[in-house]
Amino acid sequence: MKAWNRWRLLRAYLARRTRLDGLPVEYIVETTAKCNLYCPMCPREIYRQPKEDMTDEIFERLVAEAAPAAEHMMLIGLGEPLLDRKIFDRIEYCARHGISTLLSTNGTLLDEAAAARLLDSPLEHITLSFDGATRETFEYYRKGARFEQVRDNFVRFCRMKHERRARVQIVVQMVRLERNEAEIGDFLRFWTAVPGVDVVRIKEDETRLLRPGAGHPPGHWKHPCHYLWRGPVYVKHNGDVYPCCQSYALGGRPLGRIGEHPIGELWNAPEIVRMRELHAAGRGGEVEICSRCTTTIPHPALVVGSLILHGRWVRRLLPRVERLARRWLKPPVQLAPATEQTPAGRAR
Repeated sequence: MKAWNRWRLLRAYLARRTRLDGLPVEYIVETTAKCNLYCPMCPREIYRQPKEDMTDEIFERLVAEAAPAAEHMMLIGLGEPLLDRKIFDRIEYCARHGISTLLSTNGTLLDEAAAARLLDSPLEHITLSFDGATRETFEYYRKGARFEQVRDNFVRFCRMKHERRARVQIVVQMVRLERNEAEIGDFLRFWTAVPGVDVVRIKEDETRLLRPGAGHPPGHWKHPCHYLWRGPVYVKHNGDVYPCCQSYALGGRPLGRIGEHPIGELWNAPEIVRMRELHAAGRGGEVEICSRCTTTIPHPALVVGSLILHGRWVRRLLPRVERLARRWLKPPVQLAPATEQTPAGRAR
């Protein structure tokens, strides 16, 4: 069923059909809107978030409707997943429905007990977010976290994984930012030497908070955006569904809400069909949100590959593709002059 779903999406993408008879392959599911850090590059600094978790009713309905086609759920969003007291139950629930899962954590709560529970769970991928190689840089971008504590938590988790020979893929990730770019070499040398680490990833900044003039000019959108044909769609903690994470972060409107409309109906809502129509015509830059999007655009050949392979393998291979296939990836550019902002909001 899931392979057939991917095939239907692939045919629609290649034919540039705008109404789809398949469902999304991937989902970003914000199981909690709570966070314990202040990060100047995070969209939650613009959009105030309630201290709430996704209800069981919304989560279970989403999984039930998505399960026939969904292959991968990233249980992340604008919150810290380990603040969700039911996160381990949600990982298990997805596994029982044949859906692989990914977490991304800031590491502040990844003590030995939490590490053991994660390694005993069916979690398949985890991203350890660590934005710097020095205390000064790390604590500038991760306010409220302590450099040594988080580093020790991550190193212990990786070593526990190595000792247990657990199968979870560990990606240690740094987002490339103005203050940490000079530390990339030290970051790579340290984390590649830690037992249990599978991939060390340098990710481009996909927000506009520290570079508000970034985006994609009309000429960048020669090919349709893969998000609109395969996902991941973005599901907020309250059940609101957006075409992608950028749509929410850039102030877009939801397609609808879980429980009020089935996933199949939301996946062909008028707004997302309109977006597909413009992208299919090579006019994706005319979609206001897409013109300000700061994700990297993959070549259509990579999109085809992402619909041939199972979602878990797409997620597993992504960091390597980013490193080895740079010429097939089109990053955003600076469309207007911009200066990085300090946490207090003053230009530097």
